[in-house]
Amino acid sequence: MKIEWGVRGTVMTVLAIVVPGATLGQQVPSGAMTMPEVVRTALDRSREIRQARYALDEAEERVSEAWGNVYPVVELSANYTRNLSPSISFLPAMIFNPAAGPEELIPVRFGADNLWVSSITVDQTLLDATSFFSLGAAGRFRALQDEVLRARTQAVVTRVRVAYYDLLLAQEQERLIDNSVRRVRENRDEAQALHRAGLASDYDVLRLEVELANLEPNLRRAGNAIVQARRQLAVELDLDDPESLAVAGSLAAMNLEDVSANTSDNRAILQFSRIGSFGSEGGETLVAGALGVRSDLRQLELAEDLRRTELRIEQAQYFPTVSVFGGYDINAQQNGSPSFFGSPRAYGRRVGIRLSLNIFNGFQRESRIDQRRAGLRSAQSQTRLARDQAKAQVRTISDQVAEALLRARAQEFAVQQAGRGFEIARAQRREGISSQLELTDAEVALRQSEFNYAQAVYDYLTARARLDEAVGQVPLVDRVDVVAVSQ
Repeated sequence: MKIEWGVRGTVMTVLAIVVPGATLGQQVPSGAMTMPEVVRTALDRSREIRQARYALDEAEERVSEAWGNVYPVVELSANYTRNLSPSISFLPAMIFNPAAGPEELIPVRFGADNLWVSSITVDQTLLDATSFFSLGAAGRFRALQDEVLRARTQAVVTRVRVAYYDLLLAQEQERLIDNSVRRVRENRDEAQALHRAGLASDYDVLRLEVELANLEPNLRRAGNAIVQARRQLAVELDLDDPESLAVAGSLAAMNLEDVSANTSDNRAILQFSRIGSFGSEGGETLVAGALGVRSDLRQLELAEDLRRTELRIEQAQYFPTVSVFGGYDINAQQNGSPSFFGSPRAYGRRVGIRLSLNIFNGFQRESRIDQRRAGLRSAQSQTRLARDQAKAQVRTISDQVAEALLRARAQEFAVQQAGRGFEIARAQRREGISSQLELTDAEVALRQSEFNYAQAVYDYLTARARLDEAVGQVPLVDRVDVVAVSQ
């Protein structure tokens, strides 16, 4: 499986290209939404993704700010002063009159009534290791925020997929309970008819009425579960009207063995995954691939690089800084009413080179270096731990996917057998050769088998969604050249 990554384009390209026409405020499709439509809507409207984009924009501006330490600094200043009482100093009188006594002083006025001063200065750094390392740190921080955006997007897509499956499971439970209520009512009506004909006892009718009374509250509870699942999905999609939200697909009608044998809605659900096979060899392949593309591991690696750069910034304090500077000044003074830059004027020009080296600062520099080195070691240790945890997580979820698939296959056979058993028990009951208890047990077994199959399909789909995120290959988020969709 070949994977390509851009520095910033992984998620932003997805949002702009892979999801055509995605803009904030896009109209939500009407009617039942398929899995791809729901995920695209989440990518377009998710507030969590939007917040991550703002953080990435902030990181971009930090890079621009860091470049400011490399560019020249140009300053222009202008100043006007009106001397209400010009400064007076006392000088020895013998300066102007040699015959004056040594203790004799005369007042001398310095400055005119109006003073103008303007200057422009340019300062360009030639050598400053701290600035260049800071620029690298800003770039790494931007890459980290880019990866955070990718992780947030992956998490949103995974949550939306699971919420979609939650809603399907709730709908399936309501449908199955409703079918059971309908079957029990039919059985009760038949039992009442048999009772009137003297072919059934009061207990047979009573038992069915009790079972019906137990099922009807469960039907209401299942309806409430649908409402809750729909509201949760609406929150992820940032929709104001969750009651109008409908999703397409059916867990009970899903064929996990042959994708092409499904309806278009179920086929879209099954094909919405980056992962195709789950054998032991495939699981190890997934582990190896996950170590290179998982977002949390990439974030830790970028954080480790950032800590290493911060250490170099502190170590760069040992190096001198060298810069060149130049300036141009215009001064003017005038008595009486102000006339802008009246004569006389004086001009000044200057250029120079500046070298600065920190010789000793009370061991603060050494302490900061030790702090950064300890932070780097901590980041390295955290990365190693996270890699081991990622390996275990991918293997565990891969096993869960394989187990859910096997369970679904077994439950599919159980549904077929339970359905056949119910029809046999119902026919025998009509013929009067079996008891009502046997029919009731057959109905309960059919309902439980149908729900167990739907639950197994749900577990399989949710495990696949979590496995996609665990290996760092989430549909519509990560660009993958080869995508396997076979089972």
